[in-house]
Amino acid sequence: MKIALISFDNWGLNDGIAKVLKQDGHTVHHIDFHNFIYKYPNFYYKIYNSFLKVFFKKNIKNIYYGKEIIKRLEKIGEQQDLILTIKGDFIDKRYLKQLKNHTKKSIGFFNDSATRCPKIKKVASAFDQAFSFEKEDCEKLGLKFAPNWIYEENKDSHNGPFEFKVFNISSKDKRLPVLSKIIGELKSKQIEHKVIVFSTGEECPKSEIEFFFQRISLEEISRYIEKSKSLLDIKRDGQFGLTFRIFESIGLQKKLITTNPDIVNYDFYNPNNILVIDEKNPEIPISFFESDYEKLPEEIYQKYTIKGWIQNVLFHQ
Repeated sequence: MKIALISFDNWGLNDGIAKVLKQDGHTVHHIDFHNFIYKYPNFYYKIYNSFLKVFFKKNIKNIYYGKEIIKRLEKIGEQQDLILTIKGDFIDKRYLKQLKNHTKKSIGFFNDSATRCPKIKKVASAFDQAFSFEKEDCEKLGLKFAPNWIYEENKDSHNGPFEFKVFNISSKDKRLPVLSKIIGELKSKQIEHKVIVFSTGEECPKSEIEFFFQRISLEEISRYIEKSKSLLDIKRDGQFGLTFRIFESIGLQKKLITTNPDIVNYDFYNPNNILVIDEKNPEIPISFFESDYEKLPEEIYQKYTIKGWIQNVLFHQ
């Protein structure tokens, strides 16, 4: 099949989908619009864009992304059997509709919640079929459910020794107070941990958190993860869809500490492997680290691999 993948691949996680599709014999074009760089022609365009956002809910950058994507599809010059768009809410709806001129079927996947990203509500209908990792959005917007996927695997897990019991890397945002409480709990019980937060600004509050100001590569993050017994996941407000951190823990066979209570409703949930904590009063028993990770049944594990995700989203009838 001829398949085009259109995505805002800021962490390089979506490229794994393209690679697996190619390995399975499909002709794949990955249009990564994270690499598209829009520059305002002058200062007045910036003011104009602010006006568009406030009064017309439009964004010059979203329009630019759409135009450039269509140009690349025209350059390919062949109608696609499938076009899969990830983070379509970053693209102006007019151009999402135009995707149908270049494919037999247009599929969208959203791994943000409509509460955090309200544009999802506006653009979801532009696709022939749309999926979301947020169960509530599926119910309210008539979308199909699909969680994220395991993007990295290491089925030869080891049981230590580990330098850290807990590892977390995240962006500086509203979750910072919750993260500080969790660090306080870890320190009070002398649980070794490594927590680093990415900040776009130079000013950060004085705390036990280690801030950094340039993106860390996936390779460096992988080295920290390898040294850690468990990963820490903190959900965003208004979001219950499972983050990539959770599937990272499954693929690398790491224990997980999470503030997302909905995880207990998934078939891979195992209280030996996953500790659900209250973000207002996090309690992390030392006993959680005393047992090893228990491998999942193979049929459950395979559902969450990239191949399983592709089958569910692209080829499931």
